[in-house]
Amino acid sequence: MSITATRMLARDWRGGELGILVMALVLAVGVVSGISAFTTRLQSALEQESHRFLAADLVVRSSREMAVDWLLEGQAVGLDTATTLAFPSMVYAAEDSMQLVSVKAVSQSYPLRGELSFSSEPFGEARKVLSGPGPGEVWLDSRLFPLLDVSVGSTVAIGDARFRVAGAVRAEPDQAAGMYGYGPRLLMNYEDIDATGVVQPGSRVEFRQLYAGEDAALQRHRALLESQLQPGQRLLDINQGQPGIGKALERAESFLLLAGSLGVVLAGVAIALAAGRFSERHNDYVAIMKSLGATSASINLLYGRSLLLLGALATAAGCLLGWGIQALFFSVFAEQLPVQPGPGGPRPYLIGSATALTCLMCFAWPPLRRLSSASPLRVLRRDMPLETRRSIRDYLLGLLAVSALMLWYSGDWTLTGAVLAGLAITVGLGMLLALTLLKGGRMVGMSAGSIWRLALAGLQRRGAANALQVVIFAMAIMLLLVLVLVRTSLIDEWQTQLPEDAPNHFVINIGPEELQSVEQMLREEGVASEALYPMIRGRIMAVNEQPLPTREAGEDGPRQRESNFTWSTTLPAGNKLVAGEWWPADTTEALVSVEREFAERMELQIGDKVSFLVGAQPLAATVSSIRELDWQSMRPNFFLVFPPHVLADYPATFMTSFHLAAQNKVFLNRFIRSFPTITVIEMDLVIDQIRNIVNQVSAAVELVLAIILATGALVLVAGVQASVDARMHESSILRALGARRQLILGGLLIEFATLGLFAGLLATVAAELSVAILQLFALDMSYSPSPWLWPLGLLSGTVLIAGLGVFSCRRVVSSPPVALLREI
Repeated sequence: MSITATRMLARDWRGGELGILVMALVLAVGVVSGISAFTTRLQSALEQESHRFLAADLVVRSSREMAVDWLLEGQAVGLDTATTLAFPSMVYAAEDSMQLVSVKAVSQSYPLRGELSFSSEPFGEARKVLSGPGPGEVWLDSRLFPLLDVSVGSTVAIGDARFRVAGAVRAEPDQAAGMYGYGPRLLMNYEDIDATGVVQPGSRVEFRQLYAGEDAALQRHRALLESQLQPGQRLLDINQGQPGIGKALERAESFLLLAGSLGVVLAGVAIALAAGRFSERHNDYVAIMKSLGATSASINLLYGRSLLLLGALATAAGCLLGWGIQALFFSVFAEQLPVQPGPGGPRPYLIGSATALTCLMCFAWPPLRRLSSASPLRVLRRDMPLETRRSIRDYLLGLLAVSALMLWYSGDWTLTGAVLAGLAITVGLGMLLALTLLKGGRMVGMSAGSIWRLALAGLQRRGAANALQVVIFAMAIMLLLVLVLVRTSLIDEWQTQLPEDAPNHFVINIGPEELQSVEQMLREEGVASEALYPMIRGRIMAVNEQPLPTREAGEDGPRQRESNFTWSTTLPAGNKLVAGEWWPADTTEALVSVEREFAERMELQIGDKVSFLVGAQPLAATVSSIRELDWQSMRPNFFLVFPPHVLADYPATFMTSFHLAAQNKVFLNRFIRSFPTITVIEMDLVIDQIRNIVNQVSAAVELVLAIILATGALVLVAGVQASVDARMHESSILRALGARRQLILGGLLIEFATLGLFAGLLATVAAELSVAILQLFALDMSYSPSPWLWPLGLLSGTVLIAGLGVFSCRRVVSSPPVALLREI
């Protein structure tokens, strides 16, 4: 007997038997490759967009001028370079018109990333420009024009040089790079610095060298810079330059990897279910071939070739679908991405192809290979057992295959372990609970009505198969619930971190004699502010009487370090004790509370004796507690907090923060005129930039979640289809014996709803445990239970499975019983 793989696939395709398997395989490859390509390109685009916060890909920051050789060496390897210098200074328009400003001098090539905007009139229409002011020109913050009583074309003085006001600076890409914007901005050309004479040894300045280019060249130059950095110099990327953005991107990347990993699992389960049904329906066909003289070797060869051909065609179609999925989402997402994402490369399609090949070999081939063992007697005796039933070895092989794919895709043991732990809990509890509940249904079925008796009898008759179906449904629902929970936690945390009313202006250098006047003006203007905190600058000199080295001495371990001190009788808002105890309000002891990360860097523990130097005066205190706080809260935060009496004899200035809406910015003009020695740090543009990135990341999370939900729906459909033949056969017999349509559909509805309820319960329990592991160990988040998950899990399981089950079996009440029995 001669039959080719092509002819067999063509026959099966006409008969409709390949539909589910091909659909599962194409969608599995399409979803996995599409998600991988989408997340790869999206992550690249978000990273490019995040580099706006540095105006470069890589930055070297220093308190003194750096070697020009670094810039030349960067240019030699193909990098674009620029330099900036920031410092506070007085600007003069006339003898009685002066203002403290934040001066930023930029080279002609600035910015390397992001956009610089400028208007020809204060508060005029902003337009994007390629470079900053030319030599002899300055751009002023729009608020400076009325403060200095100048207009475009006027001249202002900085130090020994005078400059023409050429326009208004509206936005800089790296304004969020640090809190060094003391007062309104003045932008000037880097070449004019020497003429001003204001930058002298010991001046409070910040030099920056900016680099941008290809990743390989950046990494080579980064290694060179790291080997030559001097004390007081630091390399910055997005994680160091703006840690809030870096953390958001890091967690978003973890979510995208998690989503892709779940896509791999769901794809494998869908292929396994479809392949199992395909192989079971071929048992009789193989028995006929063997009765006609076919050998086991020829049958294995036939099905092996068929599987490879099917896999190749479905993989090609799936990769094309994956490309279409990511292209479609990027077309929808284009308006939210100011940066055009680069190509995703071949890796996403290699992952899709590997997923298809692995799933075919580990899930589809084992039952197909056993088809060759089918007995020819099955042609005459249909009651003989099937040879395609899966063994424990098959399930272990599938688990290892999916685990390897997940690990390859995510590259993260913690993510893979958390998902596998949830799956293990689902399978273990699922089999136990399903078998117990299904067996217990016998007693209920004895006293139930006819519809319930029919449904419960079906559950009993297929006890083991139904238990396996419950586990499969629970796995799919659990994975979807995990993704929904993680997505909700991420977005809620981002929104909590940056609420609409977050403080967006800091005020420092408030003198003790100005406290009442500042509070009164803020109160009269209706500006809600945080508490006024004292601020004293000091240096840690020794720990437990062991002097600390200076920054120039040694590379590792704690060193002498300057920091801001404050005092408080109570634990500051937004702080949480992680070790030790807070002092009583009336304490007279010399104590200090230390921020957790600062304590780790300085190797401080509870009970350590710390020696400080405040100006020229010594100070000693004992570490009484360690605090944890959120540096992105936009509240005044301090590394070191003392009881009030400890710092009572040291001179202090005060600081606070407040929220000011954009339409009320004119208030700052009156505030600065009333308190010319006070420094205002404007963080509203910084917060807007951070919020913009977080919104883009949130939109990406929503899109990926939608893709995974579609994949989960495929698994549920395949799971229902796995048992639809047996159910339709039984229902057809009942129809032939005179059963009413309502009875049959009612029984199927109750049967599938019961399976869905069990699956939803298992999925909810496993999802809660998996999310706890993920949030605590993989995403660096705090975990709290989600009560709303229980009704969602139970209801979604019941409704989805019942609806899909009845929809899949609807033909049993609309077709003649004889036609159905002949077809099955």
